[in-house]
Amino acid sequence: MTLFPGRCLCLLAALTLFVPALPPGDLQAQTPRLEAVRGAAPRRAPSYEAEKERMNAWTVGLAGGLIEGAPLRFAAEMARVVDDGPNLHVLPIVTRGPTENLNSLLYLRGIDTAIINSDALDEYRNQMPQIRRQITYVLNLFPSELHIFVRPEIQSLQDLAGKKVNFNTLGTAAAYSGPLIFSRLGINAEKTFIPHPIALEQMRKGEMAAVVFITSKPVDAFVRGRFEPGFKFLSVPYDSKFEDYYLPAVLEAGEYPGLIKAGERVPTISVPTALVAFNWQPQTNRYQRVARFVDTLFNRIDQLQAPGFDPKWKSINLAATVPGLDRFSAAQQWLDRQARAPRALQ
Repeated sequence: MTLFPGRCLCLLAALTLFVPALPPGDLQAQTPRLEAVRGAAPRRAPSYEAEKERMNAWTVGLAGGLIEGAPLRFAAEMARVVDDGPNLHVLPIVTRGPTENLNSLLYLRGIDTAIINSDALDEYRNQMPQIRRQITYVLNLFPSELHIFVRPEIQSLQDLAGKKVNFNTLGTAAAYSGPLIFSRLGINAEKTFIPHPIALEQMRKGEMAAVVFITSKPVDAFVRGRFEPGFKFLSVPYDSKFEDYYLPAVLEAGEYPGLIKAGERVPTISVPTALVAFNWQPQTNRYQRVARFVDTLFNRIDQLQAPGFDPKWKSINLAATVPGLDRFSAAQQWLDRQARAPRALQ
């Protein structure tokens, strides 16, 4: 018998009326039955709780900073290098900035480590005297040098008293550390907190006396910028008033050839940017997570110093200290093992 296409479609439609529809659960149940027929053990999907526990077991929360800042870039690069699947997962977190990261480490759930400016501890000196026992450092990441850039008529730090000085936008290192440093210097300037590119234009017009940058040198705005003769950096001598959180530094002609004469150096100070951790007790899971992170990071530091990562990694010294803090014990143990290793081979 010859069937025409139209009749075929009608016949198929009719046949479907006699095939019982299976609910989704029954359809999924067919696979285990087929596997059982074939002699294979049925596969069980991990439970929600088991999967949640597995994913969180070795995850370390790292408070980085503002999305455009260097600290977050360092956090992302560390996370990439230490990643070890379910054995270690570092989660970089965008925050309000390194000056706020200490708050995150102390109070925010899921934060095990943070990148901070060392002088952020100063805010807690009175309200939380035990802060130095609660926070430990893992690594001195890089220094952020103080740049006080002034107009030609400004000849000394004291000349800035009562003058307009910009400290960049709120949340940046300059906005926090700059006024703190000026207070220690005894300079009562008129502080503004606007984007530095706008402030530099105001300086050229004579509307702003100075801008304060606190970041790793060289600063692109000073390398590429063109300024009239007389624009310069002021020197900031390092003395006892800065010993608690800061380190001595210099700005050199090779870094800013258009602003510093050949052979000259401008003394200044730097704010250490540090990777810190909460001082967990060694028997706790949180300590064990950070300890694994530290061991992996230190063992793979050479990868971070290779091409493709921030060049500042090449100058990082794992043994460098951070003023005002004790080293995280797992980091100290790693350094001690490295110190003993050459003697063990003799």
